[in-house]
Amino acid sequence: MIHLNILLAEDDSRLCMVLKAFIDANGHTAKMCADGEEAWKALELDPYDLCLFDISMPKMDGFTLARRVKESYPGMPIIFLTAHKDLNDILEAFAIGADDYITKPFHMEEMLARINAVGRRHYQTNTKPVEFLLGNYKFNAPRHLLTSRDGEEQKLTSKESDLLLMLCECMGETLPRTKALQTIWKEENRTNARSMDVYITKLRKYFADDPNVTIANVHGVGFRLEVH
Repeated sequence: MIHLNILLAEDDSRLCMVLKAFIDANGHTAKMCADGEEAWKALELDPYDLCLFDISMPKMDGFTLARRVKESYPGMPIIFLTAHKDLNDILEAFAIGADDYITKPFHMEEMLARINAVGRRHYQTNTKPVEFLLGNYKFNAPRHLLTSRDGEEQKLTSKESDLLLMLCECMGETLPRTKALQTIWKEENRTNARSMDVYITKLRKYFADDPNVTIANVHGVGFRLEVH
C-alpha cells in the first residue's frame, strides 16, 4: 500500500481528530487544519500527496481552497468530504477537478478505501520518474524530500521542489528561465524572476557540500543541473 501524506481540512474539531486518528492508524499520515486558510498555508510549507476537504469552512470554503490548489498544484488529488448532497455542489466539485466526493454520514472504511483508490490511480499511473539520484543525495519529487547518503532529510518548499524537478527532468541541459517562470510562477516579470534567483540560491546551498552536484548559470538563458 502507498503511504500518503494527507492534508485534512475540517472545521468540526471532534470529527477532524477522529478522522486523523483513523487515517494515521491505517498506514497514512494526516495533517489537521480547522479552516481553508490554515490548509492553504500548510500546503505552502510542507509536501502532501492528497487533500481531503470539507466544503463549509470558515475563512476559506472548500471550493475556493480547491480552486487555488488546482491552480498552483494541478496534479494534486482532492477528495471532498462533506454534508453537501445537492447535485449542483457535486457537479461543481468535479468541475474544479475533484477526484472523489464523499457525503456525510459515511463509513470510515469506505473513506479509507476511496483514499487508497485515488492514491493508487494517481501515483501508480504516473510514469515519470519520481526519484532522482543527485550525487550524495536522493530527491523524492512527490514528497518534496531531499535525503543525504547518511539519512539526513531536508523538506523542500513546493516551489523549491518544483524547480528542482524541472532541473532534474532536463539534467545536463539548460532549463530556460522563461519556461520555469511560466510553469511555476505563472507569470514572467521582474519580481518573479528575482524570486526564482533566490530559490536557485537555496537549492545550491542544499548541495554545497557535494562538489559533484552543480547548478550552473547559463548567461541570458537559464540554468543547468549537472551531476558528475
